[in-house]
Amino acid sequence: MRALLGSRHEVVGVLTQPDRPAGRGRELRASPVKLLAATRPNLPIAQPPTLKTAEGRAALAEWRPDLLVVVAYGLILPSDVLRLPRLGCLNIHGSLLPRWRGAAPIHRALLAGDAETGITIMQLDEGLDTGPTLLERRRPIGPHETTGDLHDALAELGAVALLEAIEGLAGGTLVPRAQSAEGVTYAAKIEKAEARVDWNDGAVVLDRRIRAFNPWPMAETRFAGENVRLLRARVSAPAGRAAEPGTLLGIADDGLRVACGEGVLAVQEMQRAGKRPVSARDFANAMRIDGLRFES
Repeated sequence: MRALLGSRHEVVGVLTQPDRPAGRGRELRASPVKLLAATRPNLPIAQPPTLKTAEGRAALAEWRPDLLVVVAYGLILPSDVLRLPRLGCLNIHGSLLPRWRGAAPIHRALLAGDAETGITIMQLDEGLDTGPTLLERRRPIGPHETTGDLHDALAELGAVALLEAIEGLAGGTLVPRAQSAEGVTYAAKIEKAEARVDWNDGAVVLDRRIRAFNPWPMAETRFAGENVRLLRARVSAPAGRAAEPGTLLGIADDGLRVACGEGVLAVQEMQRAGKRPVSARDFANAMRIDGLRFES
């Protein structure tokens, strides 16, 4: 949105979901989009609870936009909304479609060990990320990048690509192309239960999981009767079996080494329940770890 507001295009209105309860106090909290829009004088903001009724679509009908840009709105747009703008509805999707259609494309790309990802600018239809595409931008996935890292990088990439796509669509130089029927995968919504670490998995798999679940829901294990979040880690040894999975093998230069079902993982940063994040070395200095294990 920041890129659109700074472009030559006129933003006639901002539609975002209603304020939601958040935090320990469950106070109503506005979306980042609303907070940014509120800094612009005279920019209309609408927050209908649904777009399935004429009342919910009233603001859009009044604004009469040539184009809708949809980013992380969280709901599939009904056909009445899709037909409203003359240039259709554009979406920035965080994957190279048709791979990883759905809610969590960045998480799933990391979990699968994909070598690259990117963004796709697509036109919305009534399906789940099935609409025709206008352009894509590819980006390699670094060996230590987290979901948070990739999200921020793809947001920058997507902002530039979005403006290019709008120019091309309006000028007729970009023609929407149907997605391939091959290579379709679905990025299911992340559930918190997925973040529980199973030390019987291999070190390579666990490294992917820790990166995929940072910053949410955070990979988690059990130690001495309490939950411990694993924030950063590295593969210390990809193969072999050093000890019973979960056994703490001691501190080394690359972190707190932990035996896995296959290989050894070096945990570098962690967080006990109710405590601040600390380095693995600080964790080991504060806790007795000799001969103990992380529990799945």
